[in-house]
Amino acid sequence: MTKKVKPGRPSKLQLLEKAKKQIISDFEDYSQELNKRVFSDAEINRLLDMYKRDQVLYVTIRLKDFINYLIDRKILITISIDVPFGSGKMKRYAFGDVSEFEVALAIQPKAYLSHYSAMYLHGLIDNIPQVIYTNKEQSKKPRYAADLSQDNLDRAFKRPMRKTKQIARYDRFKIYLLNGKYTGGLGVIERDQDEIKIQISGLERTLVDAVVRPDYAGGIEEVLKAFIAARGEVSVNKMLAFLKKMDYLYPYHQSIGFYLEKAGYKENVLQLVEEMGTKYNFYLTYQITDKILNDRWKLYVPRRF
Repeated sequence: MTKKVKPGRPSKLQLLEKAKKQIISDFEDYSQELNKRVFSDAEINRLLDMYKRDQVLYVTIRLKDFINYLIDRKILITISIDVPFGSGKMKRYAFGDVSEFEVALAIQPKAYLSHYSAMYLHGLIDNIPQVIYTNKEQSKKPRYAADLSQDNLDRAFKRPMRKTKQIARYDRFKIYLLNGKYTGGLGVIERDQDEIKIQISGLERTLVDAVVRPDYAGGIEEVLKAFIAARGEVSVNKMLAFLKKMDYLYPYHQSIGFYLEKAGYKENVLQLVEEMGTKYNFYLTYQITDKILNDRWKLYVPRRF
């Protein structure tokens, strides 16, 4: 039985219709404030709470009803994402046309685009990616002393590179939800993309990440292409400073030096890397089956490379 509305008291739907223009305007402002156009239930609920507090809408209007109204009036569009946690399904709501990168960043708070995705958006590669990488850094942990030896290095790089199993799916895209080491957002920048600002690893940080995890960067051939494309734009000093601050156990600077030389960087730039030393024989990537040792960088590389 339909509940009767008291005379002179507008229904919930009538109030929503009356506030429609304001709601659209507020979503535009909200989008700019949060630098996003893909919203979670919690973010939409903040707007609803504001309307209730300001007596624009009744306090009895539920979030579900509010969202359904926004979808029915095409103010928002429902986005369905398969996720590797919880119920396995996630809903997000888009305000206008959004890119797959915006959807990927909406899965986890405080995430930024990294690795192959960042390489693509920085114009370092031509291939249109079907895989998206986001990184949400771990919390800060104490640094435990670890001994590095040639035997430890040899054993580590005979194995496959460890890869996350946290993979979401949206439309035709696979989204790797990386959980990288804490850096305090080192080298992460805000970038204009499709009329919205997104969080993305900057050029120097992107190249460091690609060297450290080449499988997330399309492989060593794509990493080399990125170094070639970045020539004249990247600050090698900044890249090496980032690498030092990230405090990796392994001597990734040897790989960086190799890429810089192979990409045709100037000798004075290469000498900056050489000054960091080459104590161990290192590896350009994991599980190299037919390898040779590059004498200058004391680096095992695939013979074909």
